[in-house]
Amino acid sequence: MLSDAKARKALPGEKDYKLANGAGLFLLVRPNGSKLWRYKYRFAGKEKLLSFGAYPEVPLIEARSRREDARKAIRDGLDSSLEKKRQEFARRSASDISLETLAREWHDLNNARWTPIHRADVLRSLERDIFPKLGRYGVADIDVPLLFEVLRPIERRGAIETAKRIRQRLSAVFVYAISRGLISNDPAAIVAKALSPMRKRTHQPAVTDIAGLRELLTKTEGSHACPSSDNLRLLAV
Repeated sequence: MLSDAKARKALPGEKDYKLANGAGLFLLVRPNGSKLWRYKYRFAGKEKLLSFGAYPEVPLIEARSRREDARKAIRDGLDSSLEKKRQEFARRSASDISLETLAREWHDLNNARWTPIHRADVLRSLERDIFPKLGRYGVADIDVPLLFEVLRPIERRGAIETAKRIRQRLSAVFVYAISRGLISNDPAAIVAKALSPMRKRTHQPAVTDIAGLRELLTKTEGSHACPSSDNLRLLAV
């Protein structure tokens, strides 16, 4: 049987592994160091799985108590009651599941439909701009002002398009969290209208006279910039 000391001293490995407590209850140890309570049971001939939160926020004694409540519901044939308990446990554990953990799960789920280059780009953007500041926050604890304060500095460095792409990726992560019953709204969707609009790209007009050509050459020599392709064609003539 699992002891509190063994649960506390469990170290992450390269893959997920389980520490069994007995009667279907086990502690799932993830490579990122998180430890999550799971309860496996059968109802109406089907195998099912309940989440009881994260350790040590949910201590061993409480996890066992939740398992006994679930076992009683199963004996009484009340799986609908068990579903209500599952939703309650999910709400309680939403603050225990970090944004980084959930974002990496979402990234893994989408690996098959993304190209290797895009997969790397998505993960790199989150690791660079989001995980250092918000990665350890519980997904339920991230609100609109907090998210805005993280995206705004990305805009200030001139990377407006990057900020918008990261917001879109975070929105997808929050939608994934909603589908898991962890949260009820997407704060990234609200932030969208508060971000700066994309700057319109302007193209340098082609030079069509001698005076304009002289001005262009003067600016080019001073700034070491390259004239446009239209102007190069005029120079060739």
